[in-house]
Amino acid sequence: MFGARCLVRALRSCSSTPCPRHKPSSRLSVRDALGAQNTIGERVKVQGWIRSVRSQKEVLFLHINDGSSLESLQVVADSSFDSRELAFGSSVEVQGQLVKSPSKKQNVELKAEKIEVVGNCDAKAFPLKYKERHPLEYLRQYPHLRCRTNALASILRVRSEATAAIHSFFKVRCFVNVKAEQNISYLFVAHVFHLQPSSKIKVPEENFFSVPAFLTVSGQLHLEVMSGAFTQVFTFGPTFRAENSQSRRHLAEFYMVEAEISFVESLQDLMQVMERLFKTATMMVLSNCPEDVELCHKFIAPGQKDRLEHMLKNNFLIISYTEAIEILKQASQNFTFTPEWGVDLHTEHEKYLVKHCGNIPVFVINYPLALKPFYMRDNEDGPQHTVAAVDLLVPGVGELFGGSLREERYHFLEQRLARTISSSEMNPFFWALDYLAMAFIICTTCLIRINRSLPMVSGPPSIWICSPWRFWDGI
Repeated sequence: MFGARCLVRALRSCSSTPCPRHKPSSRLSVRDALGAQNTIGERVKVQGWIRSVRSQKEVLFLHINDGSSLESLQVVADSSFDSRELAFGSSVEVQGQLVKSPSKKQNVELKAEKIEVVGNCDAKAFPLKYKERHPLEYLRQYPHLRCRTNALASILRVRSEATAAIHSFFKVRCFVNVKAEQNISYLFVAHVFHLQPSSKIKVPEENFFSVPAFLTVSGQLHLEVMSGAFTQVFTFGPTFRAENSQSRRHLAEFYMVEAEISFVESLQDLMQVMERLFKTATMMVLSNCPEDVELCHKFIAPGQKDRLEHMLKNNFLIISYTEAIEILKQASQNFTFTPEWGVDLHTEHEKYLVKHCGNIPVFVINYPLALKPFYMRDNEDGPQHTVAAVDLLVPGVGELFGGSLREERYHFLEQRLARTISSSEMNPFFWALDYLAMAFIICTTCLIRINRSLPMVSGPPSIWICSPWRFWDGI
């Protein structure tokens, strides 16, 4: 009996003791591998694309990049690994040991034990060549491949960081992120894309949604409704404009941040939020991806770093629309569009105003009522008749932010709607008046064109370059 008990204990002991196994390689991104401290000496697995190959008599050097950082990871392997498949552009999986690098150019390197080619790339047919700096216009021919270049990869990482910075700014300030309807818009504007079903689908009525529907140009009216329940809300999504423009500032589809704040009674409060958002998001981008920003400033926009630092350390200026027109009229510069009171500002006017103000971002406030939509608050300021609207103009871009106080007075909004649209078009706007009667309070809106903010930070001369996929006439 005693012997049986001992046998059972021995079996339990054997079953609980794990058999010695080779520790599997942990997967690391190139960025994590380059910043590794606790994993030095450990076996790791890295996957990515070959950026360079250098073969010596006894040693093979590869540089691998997976898009997580501008810098590539150096892989050191025995010359027996050399193969024609290990070519520039090929995708590989490398397993080995992370070791300290004897070179001053990098802190760590990967000593390869296994190299597997996942996907071959014909280096001769590949339009992007090793150690060749391709012009940005040349890269536009290859939208499916250009993200593999350092310049475009850096711009897209900056874009990703800017998106995260904007979300972080709103989150820490207790803004609620809501989804504004992005497929139907009743906003009264001229340049819209009309939604219609495919001709293969038989619809009994003329309109699929029973009313005309459009790709949205803005979600701000939906946000205004939400601001009746949440004091601070924002949305971040695609918007569409059917403007037949080939300028470097326009896209048919672009991303826009829109925020709505309740219980705000002055443009000053709104401008403080705009300035804080601009500076906070920009500083987060500069802090979190300095190598990418430095590359852009060095090769794409020399001098942009100094301009950014100048903007960040100075308080933004404020001028009225009327003052802006007077400045433009007194300018020695000849404008294509003559500045006149009651006429909208053009890009050439905006850039001149910023330059006139010392290349410091400037708020232009109180625009003529006739230039702005019906929902902006009437200033009741006599014969000129302006509304409480504001645009933020920045160097090199022009208008970047836009905003206004909302018209909260029922009879004012009713009169503006009656003057703006016909009675037959009034039905979609019934809620714009209805919710004013339901304890609505004055609120303010803020719009940020994210595609325009990227050239300001990273420096590309066109917002087309900042968009991974761009739609234009003929595509």
